[in-house]
Amino acid sequence: WGLSRWFSSSLCVCVCRGERLACGDPKAKPSYLVDKNLESAVKFIVRKFPAVETRNNNQQLAQLQKEKSEILKNLALYYFTFVDVMEFKDHVCELLNTIDACQVFFDITVNFDLTKNYLDLVVTYTTLMTILSRIEERKAIIGLYNYAHEMTHGASDREYPRLGQMIVDYENPLKKLMEEFVPHGKSLSDALISLQMVYPRRNLSADQWRNAQLLSLISAPSTMLNPAQSDTMPCEYLSLDAMEKWIVFGFILCHAVLNSDAAALSLWKLALQSSTCLCLFRDEVFHIHKAAEDLFVNIRGYNKRINDIRECKEQALGSMHRERRKFLRSALKELATVLADQPGLLGPKALFVFMALSFARDEIIWLLRHADNIQKKSTDDFIDKHIAELIFYMEELRAHVRKYGPVMQRYYVQYLSGFDAVVLNELVQNLSVCPEDESIIMSSFVNTMTSLSVKQGEADGEVFDFRGLRLDWFRLQAYTSVSKASLGIADHKELGKMMNTIIFHTKMVDSLVEMLVETSDLSIFCFYSRAFEKMFQQCLELPSQSRHSICFPLLCTHFMSCTHELCPEERHHIGDRSLSLCNMFLDEMAKQARNLITDICTEQCTLSDQLLPKHCAKTISQAVNKKSKKATGKKGEPEREKPGVESMRKNRLLVTNLDKLHTALSELCFSINYVPNLAVWEHTFTPREYLTSHLEIRFTKSIVGMTMYNQATQEIAKPSELLTSVRAYMTVLQSIENYVTIDITRVFNNVLLQQTQHLDSHGEPTITSLYTNWYLETLLRQVSNGHIAYFPAMKAFVNLPTENELTFNAEEYSDISEMRSLSELLGPYGMKFLSESLMWHISSQVAELKKLVVENMEVLTQMRTSFDKPEHMAALFKKLTCERAVLKRMTIIGVILSFRSLAQEALRDVLSCHIPFLVSSVEDFKDHIPRETDMKVAMNVYELSSAAGLPCEIDPALVVALSSQKKNISPEEEYKIACLLMVFVAVSLPTLASNVMSQYSPAIEGHCNNIHCLAKAINQIAAALFTIHKGSIEDRLKEFLALASSSLLKIGQETDKMTTRNRESVYLLLDMIVQESPFLTMDLLESCFPYVLLRNAYHAVYKQNFSLHTDG
Repeated sequence: WGLSRWFSSSLCVCVCRGERLACGDPKAKPSYLVDKNLESAVKFIVRKFPAVETRNNNQQLAQLQKEKSEILKNLALYYFTFVDVMEFKDHVCELLNTIDACQVFFDITVNFDLTKNYLDLVVTYTTLMTILSRIEERKAIIGLYNYAHEMTHGASDREYPRLGQMIVDYENPLKKLMEEFVPHGKSLSDALISLQMVYPRRNLSADQWRNAQLLSLISAPSTMLNPAQSDTMPCEYLSLDAMEKWIVFGFILCHAVLNSDAAALSLWKLALQSSTCLCLFRDEVFHIHKAAEDLFVNIRGYNKRINDIRECKEQALGSMHRERRKFLRSALKELATVLADQPGLLGPKALFVFMALSFARDEIIWLLRHADNIQKKSTDDFIDKHIAELIFYMEELRAHVRKYGPVMQRYYVQYLSGFDAVVLNELVQNLSVCPEDESIIMSSFVNTMTSLSVKQGEADGEVFDFRGLRLDWFRLQAYTSVSKASLGIADHKELGKMMNTIIFHTKMVDSLVEMLVETSDLSIFCFYSRAFEKMFQQCLELPSQSRHSICFPLLCTHFMSCTHELCPEERHHIGDRSLSLCNMFLDEMAKQARNLITDICTEQCTLSDQLLPKHCAKTISQAVNKKSKKATGKKGEPEREKPGVESMRKNRLLVTNLDKLHTALSELCFSINYVPNLAVWEHTFTPREYLTSHLEIRFTKSIVGMTMYNQATQEIAKPSELLTSVRAYMTVLQSIENYVTIDITRVFNNVLLQQTQHLDSHGEPTITSLYTNWYLETLLRQVSNGHIAYFPAMKAFVNLPTENELTFNAEEYSDISEMRSLSELLGPYGMKFLSESLMWHISSQVAELKKLVVENMEVLTQMRTSFDKPEHMAALFKKLTCERAVLKRMTIIGVILSFRSLAQEALRDVLSCHIPFLVSSVEDFKDHIPRETDMKVAMNVYELSSAAGLPCEIDPALVVALSSQKKNISPEEEYKIACLLMVFVAVSLPTLASNVMSQYSPAIEGHCNNIHCLAKAINQIAAALFTIHKGSIEDRLKEFLALASSSLLKIGQETDKMTTRNRESVYLLLDMIVQESPFLTMDLLESCFPYVLLRNAYHAVYKQNFSLHTDG
């Protein structure tokens, strides 16, 4: 029993250690091997290897003397890895000799664990020695280290002689191993020949699978609930790739049996026909036919075997594997669909699931390996554009197993206690010979299973753990498989097969995750990055396969399973690779979906554009001229297709571009929405967030792009057209919620809110900044240049007839509908930024006005107190300078304020539609501020009201802008300048009468030179300035009215027709100022300026306008 424990443990440890040693990267080169200064020394050491000559070659090795300590330090890890390989070889040889001495019985269908581990040991040993021989720098590394060791310690490393000899011996590893395995041939061939009951049954064609209805749960409905049974349960999901490696390497090592045993030759040929290369380790491959032929060509009497190899090579085509993959796609799809609907079937049909996973895994790995390493005869056999579908169904089955693990656990706990324990007990009772040790172990198996209860896992929270039972069975296999065992397992095969079934059932209870790794691990993709990325691109390019593209990020979750616990140093490297690939795949999927959505949005924007009012003119024109065209008999233009024609389908087979885009999008979105998140190396990825992020970026760029702003020509899209396009875009984005569970409202909030700011989160200009700049620098600048006028009757800015026609129609950008569209787009924040920008321009104009006031301060001070002395005022007026500049700047301020009032009114209209209750509350709050309220409190209310688009007595934005100006003088002086500014404007008004453009037009309710905007400018500037300086607004405006009236009455006495040509039109300004002002009344005006003059002025301008139209 002690020998069996040592034997089984040694077997496990050797296999595990061999796998760990293989984990070293054979392509990694120490820096010393590429150092030019050491090149000659390295070549000398390699040439003399394994001999050590350090005394007679000082010149060539002198450079190494300086570096010896560093060489020892840096090459130690490499050197002792080779030493580990040598020790591993010693242990393997010892173990193989022990197995031969004990005449161990091997049969994969009976003592499965023992036979599998034995064959794994042989293949791992062979693989390791082959990889060792492929390391080109092995002699250089070992020789360099030993030389540095001898220079430092005065003697070679104690392991060096044996290690050097091993390197020399295994220059041709397979030839050396063939010699080594001569005494082990009997054990190895017995183990391999036992595969004849398993491998041929696994290596069938797709047609044979199809005829047998393999993996189908619905082919026999009456047996659907029956548990899947097999005498060789663990062999059913055994890796085909592993079996082929056992057969190929095994029969190469014990090749003599190929000449004497037909079963062995049959297995050998079948394996040679199945593959042309095998995986040594990760992406290192072994070309079977060439290597076998090179080995056998030097053996006498092996011509027939060489011919067999050549024949098999010709027959080793990929068509069989291609058909298998085709079959497995449909089989796994059916299996996944049935289990999704009836997860309870995972209990009885668990074997089918793991068989399906194993079969699919083998075919995928075969394709990956061959596509990357074979010179393709038939390209179609090695390029599978539908591989993603197969991987996807694998992932779906894996997800079912993980999700419904408790269902499977309950089923097999009851199975073990209610059936397996009873059958095993009967088998034990019927044994003719059962020694005490074996009896104790078998009884413990029965007792363990009998005591099982579902409540253990549910109520008590106990975690099932059958690792001890499985280890005991492994040891028992070793104990009963030796030739002199009292209870030989070779004579009680039914016991072995029953125990193999029980072991599978225990794994269904406590090792589901390990079973998934064993049967469906595809971490090998980590080492085939180029092929992996190519498969992904092919998947995205094929619309029917894009729904399965999520399988590629899911495969990245497998990568960490290829790491070894005894080789932790590569975990970071593989982990980083898994993260970068997963990130790249999800990013590409999101980009593809984003591009499809963008194309759909473009199509929808085009359709929405057809519904714009500007396109109906042609239709109306055609309708009006239809009769006349018929009368003349001339052939008219073909009728333009009306919007909506694209929705009329005469044939349901007709597929439009929009249909194709929607189909492709729905397929890809299925993939993005397949899993809420992915866990890759302690990182969590959320596919939907990738899409959300890309949609935000693209939506931002699209909105800005749709403005079509051209800085060179100063062209920009009309706000209403942009709003239509944005709404069409948003409608498409909202429909994405039908495909993917994402919060598209969050996308709108993030993007549209950023567009209300000057710059977005990336520092790029927004539609707010673009439209603000355009209205200020293009539209309002042309107003200042006299090319555009503000028409109060139309509440819009209108182009004036000039020699140089403007490139845009101002009315199409400033009427009420356009301003409302602008308010919809920019929102309250954007409109506030627009207002602040306007106020900054006003502030700069006021600063210039103050300079003009300072220049004329003395004269203005006198005029302020002399308005009742006409002669003195006339004399003083002649001393004034720049009075026209004052009015020009005040007019500009008025124009800006008029534009702002349009914007504010549009904002109020928009907000009243969206938030009527809130707007009415703000309005009510503003309208009921008590007069005695502190000005700071009142200004806060005004600021709130202004943000809602409500007009205020005092404009808070203007107050803020003017108060932020630099003040180099005392407050008293500032106040005086403000008062004198009003005086300056008042006394300058008469000069407007001489301007030919100052004529009032009743049709537009204003003047063509925009002087009607002075009313707004005077009231708003006065209110803001005297709020800042805490003066009385009413008193200052009364003073202004008195001065203005006096000045205008004076021009009534003028006899010069040129000076007074538009006197009546200028008189009307007084009425406008009072009408505009919340602080002045008509009674006050009547006291300063006779109303009869106003009435006569209105009569005169209307009469003049009528006569002009009549003459025209």
